[in-house]
Amino acid sequence: MTNNNTPKWLEWARGIQSLSQTGVHYSENEFDRQRYSQLLEIAAEIVAEHSAHVKEDIAVEFSALKGYATPRVDVRAAVFKDNKLLMVNEVMDGTWSMPGGWADVGDLPSVAAEREVLEEAGFVVKAKKLIGVYDANRMPGQMDLYHAYKLVFLCDLIDGKAQTSFETSDVRFFDYGEIPTDKFGERIKIRHIDDAYFAKDNLDCQTVFD
Repeated sequence: MTNNNTPKWLEWARGIQSLSQTGVHYSENEFDRQRYSQLLEIAAEIVAEHSAHVKEDIAVEFSALKGYATPRVDVRAAVFKDNKLLMVNEVMDGTWSMPGGWADVGDLPSVAAEREVLEEAGFVVKAKKLIGVYDANRMPGQMDLYHAYKLVFLCDLIDGKAQTSFETSDVRFFDYGEIPTDKFGERIKIRHIDDAYFAKDNLDCQTVFD
């Protein structure tokens, strides 16, 4: 199921790019590979026509993806201290989110979330519960080209102190009513925050999923 807020042109471009990537991977002759590569050009043209992206740049980024097309995985960590939630301010666009980012190949998802907290906020944490698995349904923006799944982990705070990084300009714990929801980007939504608070107070609750 797609998000109603996702523009149709982006759904079309993602679908065509996915067909192209998978087709190139499985094609056994050069003629078929060329035809699937043409689909990639069409997908890039759709994106360029409806956004500020340059077609040639998009085509290069699309062609860098190899193998069977599949969603990316974004991990986020919900870390609490005195009922306050850890948030970081992203240097990239000035928005606030829970610490996290793309999982690397070879990562255990929980370890990826723990590492992101240390790198972005300076705290050592330990994942103890998977809060939810979400369809990220990214809107147009810095990461609008890719379909992604978001995994949010509830993590215990072990050690460390607030420390920014090259990715973050501020690190704070917020009471629920103080969380700057008006300064969220596409990395985090109020749904993820609400689910995190519920999981914190109900450790035996089920993992939510789309």
